[in-house]
Amino acid sequence: MRVICLFVAWTAVASAAAQDRIESFKLQDSQGGWHALDEKADAKAVVVIFIGTECPVAQQYGALLAQLAAEYEPQGVGFLAIDSNRQDSLTEVGHYARSHKIEFPVLKDPGAVVADRFGAERTPEAFVLDRERAVRYRGRIDDQFGVGYSRGQPTRRDLAVALDELLAGRPVTVAKTESVGCRIGRVARQPRGETTYTKHVAPILQNRCIGCHRAGQVGPFALTSYDEAAAWAETLREAVDADRMPPWHANPAFGRFVNDGRLTDDEKRLIDVWVENGAPEGDPADLPPPAKFDGEWAIPRPDLVVSMPQPFTVPAKGTVPYKIFRTDISFDEDRWLIAAEGRPGNKAVVHHMLLFYVPPGAERISPEMPLFNVLGAYVPGLPTGVLPPGVARRIPAGSKLAFQLHYTPNGGEQVDQSSVGLLFTDPKNVKKSLEVGMSLNFLFRIPPGDKDYRVEASHRFGEDTLLFTLQPHMHLRGKSFRFDAIYPDGIKETLLDVPRYDFNWQLTYVLAEPKLLPEGTTLHCTAAFDNSADNRSNPDPGATVMWGDQTWQEMMIGAFDFFPADQDLTLGRPQVARRGNEFEVSFRYRPTVEAREVYLAGSFNDWQPTAHKLDGPDPEGFYSTRLPLKAGRHEYKFVLDGKLWRADPGNPDIGKNRSSVLNLKE
Repeated sequence: MRVICLFVAWTAVASAAAQDRIESFKLQDSQGGWHALDEKADAKAVVVIFIGTECPVAQQYGALLAQLAAEYEPQGVGFLAIDSNRQDSLTEVGHYARSHKIEFPVLKDPGAVVADRFGAERTPEAFVLDRERAVRYRGRIDDQFGVGYSRGQPTRRDLAVALDELLAGRPVTVAKTESVGCRIGRVARQPRGETTYTKHVAPILQNRCIGCHRAGQVGPFALTSYDEAAAWAETLREAVDADRMPPWHANPAFGRFVNDGRLTDDEKRLIDVWVENGAPEGDPADLPPPAKFDGEWAIPRPDLVVSMPQPFTVPAKGTVPYKIFRTDISFDEDRWLIAAEGRPGNKAVVHHMLLFYVPPGAERISPEMPLFNVLGAYVPGLPTGVLPPGVARRIPAGSKLAFQLHYTPNGGEQVDQSSVGLLFTDPKNVKKSLEVGMSLNFLFRIPPGDKDYRVEASHRFGEDTLLFTLQPHMHLRGKSFRFDAIYPDGIKETLLDVPRYDFNWQLTYVLAEPKLLPEGTTLHCTAAFDNSADNRSNPDPGATVMWGDQTWQEMMIGAFDFFPADQDLTLGRPQVARRGNEFEVSFRYRPTVEAREVYLAGSFNDWQPTAHKLDGPDPEGFYSTRLPLKAGRHEYKFVLDGKLWRADPGNPDIGKNRSSVLNLKE
């Protein structure tokens, strides 16, 4: 298998304009063979594609290049691919060709000599040469993929149209289009200036970038060394200037978030000056201490790694419905999770992954179960980290674990077996149980062509609540999303505003401090959708769009993590003692607000608010009582002064209307 790879950039510097003739060149492939342009002397036309092995856009087009060659080589068209990146090795070039099943030559261009001859600047960038080897077309392959967007199908196959017109003897109607993708990693010009990698840029990359841009993480290339950073310098500057990287979409006017990844103006200026001055390395003695990571994991080394029970083969084309994979892993007792990290087995086709628990007794997996019972996930942009001390996510005893996978075929058959790492803590360390809530609306119909269709949803909190995270979720037509808190006194506060929603980055916004939402607060969410042709990611501007799992359908979800404000699980559940055919249950409660009397109401007394009065308070402020109960499920709440209803702060089992649950088994 021989493939030629060419790394191309956005705007040509010495660009090969239409009718410029390209002289022959000779380059080597990954197997040591040499190939020259003259070898295609009999071809009616030659397509030269500049590619990069790590560029995400070039990766998306890899399989399509093989398909185009299969379509046009029988018509007398020759194909070459060239990799001009300083950072890409011959081994990596060969792997790119094999993984995308490319059978035409793929060559390495040391020093980007051939790229300079063509004026190529991005990957991927295509050039079409006629019989005289004059450039008749240069630019993108089509308009399906770009930076920050993708379409289900292209609206114009630019390269294919140019070939069809050239082979038919007609003029190429569109001889030049704008290429999108990564800049070619050329050897830097003579560096100058006092702004250096070691002293100024390395600390920025270490603090802001290498959590993702290192081996084994979600970033498509590493930025952990000078050679890597210098090779990607132009792409780095472009992404920073456009505010694409680091990915962060929150309006800075509202809220403070612990995972705010934005660069400061000074950091942006240092990167710009460094690139402009030729990316000087500097004195190695100025390097910051290396960042420490626990091997391949972004979280501390997991206690348990859960994998899909068997590999799954993703077809080359078509739609793959959401897949559920059940595992045999279960727990005999409650487990308390403080960190999780999703590891996709094949990033090329895994759009997102959820690991969730199936509670005991659940015979079927409902559509909402993966969302409300999620334990760990992989979604581009999802932060990883350890929960604050005293906070953990509960996996109820008897639960089993299962995966939900969303696959996106990329033109070649792929195999995936994803996994999630879980880190637990001792139950004695847990005071608060982190829960997942949602404000959602699935009763919408987005009209064809509507550029700003609004959908709203609300969630009312029935108890004092501490809000921990916020996460908007929409699909390809998502435009903007806002979370507003409407307090019981009518005051409204914007907690999060995302004016430019990006489906490619499913960010979770972690509040700098948990936000207290008093009982009666409403969390109001407003989403906007763009179903017009101006939305480059829109699968079909002519469709009426409703709720659905697939990306060409839509969702409107305002997800949030929270915990009850007065919860303290160290207080423990009610004490239970067997007494013949019944159980004696000891309840106790210490009010956090002033109360003259405390009552116990529940399913065992028809929820009468003053039917059972507790004794107390004792010197520690606790009210208590004992109650005989039969075996079964009982729900209950404490009632202050017969009016104010409160769940049991020491019991993690929650039922309907946020009541506490007690399961007494024979």
